[in-house]
Amino acid sequence: MDKVKYLLTPQYFLGKPMASSGYEEMLRRALKLLPKKPVKSERLTIPSADIVIVGNRTIIRNFKTIASTLNRKPEQLLRFLCKEAGSAGSLRDDIAEIHGRFSRSQVNRFIRRYVQSYVICPVCKRPDTHLEKHERILYIVCDACGARSPVITR
Repeated sequence: MDKVKYLLTPQYFLGKPMASSGYEEMLRRALKLLPKKPVKSERLTIPSADIVIVGNRTIIRNFKTIASTLNRKPEQLLRFLCKEAGSAGSLRDDIAEIHGRFSRSQVNRFIRRYVQSYVICPVCKRPDTHLEKHERILYIVCDACGARSPVITR
């Protein structure tokens, strides 16, 4: 236990006794120990939707990639996108087809809404989650912190 207390003292980290150094000097030395580059805080990078508009249909060519990045079933993501777009849609191979003309920015906005509602843990804000349905309620279960929160839809 004494070794742990010693490891937590400022003398161990800074090398000098605390009485001989002023606050400003200790702060300068501590800042020198910090990494120069900021650590990247976001681990989840959602690929931008690859959109092709054919007639009155919007085709998302990298739909399966987006769904696998989010660790969600493509059918569930398509259901959410169709509900947000107020339209019908279908899934074929790696592409999704939504009836109606939607721009890339609109589809990306829909996907960001999905991520906020169904992917990001509301407690720890991490994307390491999965969905569970108990009775009629859908829950986000976080693999990182263990929280279990109901999905809040607007």
